[in-house]
Amino acid sequence: MKREPRPLVAGNWKMNGTMSDMAQIKALGDRMAAAAPLAVDVALCPPATILGASAGIGEALSGGLMLGAQNCHSEDSGAHTGDLSAPMLLDAGAQLVIVGHSERRADHGETDGQVAAKARAAWRAGLIAVICVGETLGERQAGQAVELVTGQLDASVPDGADADNTVIAYEPIWAIGTGKTPTVGDIAQMHSAIRARLEDRFGAAAAASMRILYGGSVKPDNAKVLLNVANVDGALVGGASLKAKDFWGIIESYT
Repeated sequence: MKREPRPLVAGNWKMNGTMSDMAQIKALGDRMAAAAPLAVDVALCPPATILGASAGIGEALSGGLMLGAQNCHSEDSGAHTGDLSAPMLLDAGAQLVIVGHSERRADHGETDGQVAAKARAAWRAGLIAVICVGETLGERQAGQAVELVTGQLDASVPDGADADNTVIAYEPIWAIGTGKTPTVGDIAQMHSAIRARLEDRFGAAAAASMRILYGGSVKPDNAKVLLNVANVDGALVGGASLKAKDFWGIIESYT
């Protein structure tokens, strides 16, 4: 059965990966090519140091692997030593960029306003912005999860968001890399709330076509259950995306 919107499984390598790991990207691309046509879009976000080399592999493959970056600056250029702009990432071969990941918010103090500015920068460059939202364990235990996440959504997603330029990724912070996952009911409740908030702001048609990913300890052995929850349109995968075999096991949940 055809799904709408088309699912997306995106891998976030975080601060992992060197040129020696190109073999994993090629192995993933080879699996995709052998299984084409796929019922799901696939993206990989390696560290910026190997983004260009990864894009070169992607261009040589026929499986349709998309490449992305893990962050961008809100300005297109300027005196920002050590930062990378969205146009630079596009030039290196990126098609999308993650903004507002909880680790950026926590480690670098990024605010919702800064996340929105980065999303706009991604759009200006022609990149898809994968905008992340999520609550802490304390916020969930206090019964504030839905309010907190929809508030982040309101402030982090700029006006003009649509299915072509934006993907939303819900990642409960307490589930990232911990092996813990919310219940299916918790995920369904949050994704329904996100969809409803998008509908209130952008209209029913735009909200229905915008992809909402789930992230947080997604693995091959739980992917089929987690990714078939209502309003879950794919996954943002961390550690399990580092090895082609594991990542493919998640992608296969859509076959």
